[in-house]
Amino acid sequence: MSIDLKKHRRPFLTASLAVVASIASLTLTSAWAQVPAWPAKPIKIVVAFPPGGLTDAYARNYGEYLSTKLGVPVVIENKPGAGAIIGIDAVAKSPADGYTFVMSTSGTFWQNRILYSKLPYNLDKDLTPVTVFPSGPLVVGIHDKIPAKNMTEFVAWAKKNPTSMGTYAPGSYPHMLADQTNRQHATSIQSVHYKGEAAMWLDVASGQSQVAVGSFQAFNAMAARGVRAIGVTGSYRSPKLPDVPTLTEQGNTEKLVTLEGGLPLVAPAGTPEAVLKRMADEAVAWANTERAAKLRETFAIPNKPKNLADTRKDWEGEVPVWIKLAVDLGLKLD
Repeated sequence: MSIDLKKHRRPFLTASLAVVASIASLTLTSAWAQVPAWPAKPIKIVVAFPPGGLTDAYARNYGEYLSTKLGVPVVIENKPGAGAIIGIDAVAKSPADGYTFVMSTSGTFWQNRILYSKLPYNLDKDLTPVTVFPSGPLVVGIHDKIPAKNMTEFVAWAKKNPTSMGTYAPGSYPHMLADQTNRQHATSIQSVHYKGEAAMWLDVASGQSQVAVGSFQAFNAMAARGVRAIGVTGSYRSPKLPDVPTLTEQGNTEKLVTLEGGLPLVAPAGTPEAVLKRMADEAVAWANTERAAKLRETFAIPNKPKNLADTRKDWEGEVPVWIKLAVDLGLKLD
């Protein structure tokens, strides 16, 4: 008996294709079923500074909002020390699974690669930015009994008197400002490093240190206890100190005093792109909430964090500028 192949070929091909499509569908469904939903467990944000400063305030406020949006706890863990290296290192060595992030000052991410000859992590290869929380203009505050009304008068005073500047971390903005001032004006301002702002401003208020640079909120907590503002950094005046001129307005033309740093939220390199984008998008959404607005008002910060794409664009443009400043100053911390 002969079989008409032409007659049976089409039904056979149709059936075969149906089987293949069915197998492919089952395989794809199985593969998707094996991809864990994110987030499926608590998210941890490591803060490389002690509680009480702007970095910690941002992390906790954003973390609470994030928890309500994602439906999982967001744990804030303070890991200060070694110029933020301890906290950053802990996250750099964490799994890139979208559950561990670190927040610190921009200087500890950008300039540390120049300030330290050897770090336990590679800032370019081991970490990736998510967003940057703006810090606004930083306040230059001095002990109230020092007879100086502006930065020029303070520099003249510092040339004749032993002077120390409190910094919230080695290699931070105030550390760089002290070093730059010494080089340009032949002063001998000594940098005294703290693990955050609270203790730094307390020592200025008591006269233990003569000057410091930090966030408005931390400065303001000591303003009635013996600390006075003589200038602010950045390109615009602090909304909370409209009568205090910027250092640029006072005649300082150095690039450093015009720049505004921030508080980057960073993840281990290799963290899924969708997770990075979601975390950044939630930061942008959080910035438009009433709680975020109150935080920015308290710290005198007019601007907001950006999405992932804009953050990466800014990172590529700004990081080289900060690195060059560190190189030009020749600062080394080891």
